[in-house]
Amino acid sequence: MASNSKNKAAARRAKIEEQRRAERARERRNRIIMITVSTVILAGLVGGGWYLLDAANEKEAAKAAPVAGEKTWSKLSQTHVDKTVDYPMSPPVGGDHAPVWQDCNGNVYDKEIQKENAVHSLEHGAVWVTYNDKATSADVASLKTKVSKTPYTLMSPYKDQPSPITLSAWGHQLKVDKASDPRVGEFLDKYVQGPQTPEPGAACTGGKSS
Repeated sequence: MASNSKNKAAARRAKIEEQRRAERARERRNRIIMITVSTVILAGLVGGGWYLLDAANEKEAAKAAPVAGEKTWSKLSQTHVDKTVDYPMSPPVGGDHAPVWQDCNGNVYDKEIQKENAVHSLEHGAVWVTYNDKATSADVASLKTKVSKTPYTLMSPYKDQPSPITLSAWGHQLKVDKASDPRVGEFLDKYVQGPQTPEPGAACTGGKSS
């Protein structure tokens, strides 16, 4: 009888020990799985972080790079004057200008506007789109649609310019032959309220409207 009790006790101890070994094995497996999953997640986060950082750096580099073919001017005066200004470039991209800006909240003008007022708009961060009679009617219509949907832009005919289409920002200018030229979008993206703006955030409404 005593022998049977001892055998049962030994069997219970053996079973308990086996269960403990199985539990320890499960815990080891779980730890390995958790470590592996954590490593994979961390690697993904680090890799994703570097990818996002590289993408951000590339975007900033693209913003800093000039648009292909653009011309630039520096040290432009910002004096308000009540007279006609003889600008060294056509259309002008900066310099002395009228005290009142030309409305530039996506405004499209069908007649030529005073360049002195338009230059004041450039000072506020607007891009001025101009065209002459060499531009096709389809290109003019396309540009009108684009400008009318873009705050801090204005558009008008400008007879005295060498290229069919010209985009001007303060200190920057791009001449193109077609509205479909991808540099048109690049120029607008870069210079509408861009880093060149002498007075960022200044109004583009409440000025001269004709």
